[in-house]
Amino acid sequence: MSEAGVDPKLLEILVCPLTKGALSYDRESQELISEQACLAYPIRDGIPIMLIDEARKLDEAKT
Repeated sequence: MSEAGVDPKLLEILVCPLTKGALSYDRESQELISEQACLAYPIRDGIPIMLIDEARKLDEAKT
């Protein structure tokens, strides 16, 4: 995996599978965040896992 994390061009085309909304990249936790769905999609070995079943719910305290 590169130092930069996720390819910026990939981030431009990826959307939340639930809301079809934009995602933000959280470098620290290696997740793609959907604020609309309150979900965080994991990135494993540089590959975003865009499955709703694999996403974790964002807790209120962290957001």
